[in-house]
Amino acid sequence: MHLSGRCLCGAVRYTIEADPNVSMRLCHCLDCRKLTGSTNSTYLIVPATAFTLAQGKYKQFSKKADSGATTIDMFCGDCGSPLWREKESLEGMMLIRAGTLEDAEAVNAMKPSTELYTARRAGWLSVVRGAEQKSGRQ
Repeated sequence: MHLSGRCLCGAVRYTIEADPNVSMRLCHCLDCRKLTGSTNSTYLIVPATAFTLAQGKYKQFSKKADSGATTIDMFCGDCGSPLWREKESLEGMMLIRAGTLEDAEAVNAMKPSTELYTARRAGWLSVVRGAEQKSGRQ
């Protein structure tokens, strides 16, 4: 599966050549809320070897996550769009922010397989049917 994505202003662009059965997850942790400015984050987990930075330079921010693992979040230094995350607990993998994908139909074709930190899910959000529900980290 060939996917491409970019930040809001288009300064940072990437491509992914990944297995069509790529894993999609939702996370409701407090860090994801802060990072996205929303109630959760939606991301794809892809091998780092499937990812290519096609254009631009990104900035990064590191911190200890709720899980205790160090996370590094990459974002556009111009528009601030969160692009992807790397976690020490998922070495060799990248968590690509689904909202940055160019093809909206690609997101529609996928379905989250897991919801994380469901104990923190906003009460007005529905459970994703068929997705594994985890009250804490992965």
